Amino acid sequence: MKTTSHYLITALIVAASFGTGVFAAETNRVLTAQVAEAKDLVIGKDPGFKAIFEKAAGCAIFPAVAKGGLSVGAARGKGQVFEKEKLAGEATLTQLSVGFQAGGQIYTEVIFFEDQTSLDNFRKGNFEFSAQVSAVAVTAGASANAKYEHGVMVITLAKGGLMYEASVGGQKFKYDPY
Repeated sequence: MKTTSHYLITALIVAASFGTGVFAAETNRVLTAQVAEAKDLVIGKDPGFKAIFEKAAGCAIFPAVAKGGLSVGAARGKGQVFEKEKLAGEATLTQLSVGFQAGGQIYTEVIFFEDQTSLDNFRKGNFEFSAQVSAVAVTAGASANAKYEHGVMVITLAKGGLMYEASVGGQKFKYDPY
């Protein structure tokens, strides 16, 4: 049985991640620099992702997603959306999860859109991932195993923290065009 203290600790972890500056109001210029750095970091870990960036109809890059939880978890991050190489808008990622989980972490997430339809669905705001969508962790050679599922491919790159997790949840996105 979950106690009030479990929920209080989870709320404190999430609140602490909001206070780190990860979610502070950022200018587009600062966010753009963080996005460019995240893209370079992904390609630096596995140069095979360069071809995926070039071939995709578009992508959403979230340079710093903060995640925390204790039984109940949450994650949030801001990023930018590209159609081919052209900056199209800003996006916010929100995730809720329930299950065995403890800790906190920050990671980069990139969502590749295989075709224009997938990208358009994301931009319309009707886009969310269920527990069945899997992400590929960026390591050397990971691009060889990365595959599109239902028009999207998700990759993640851990930046810091430690999270133990066996939970169910989903991600929801909000898109704002420039």
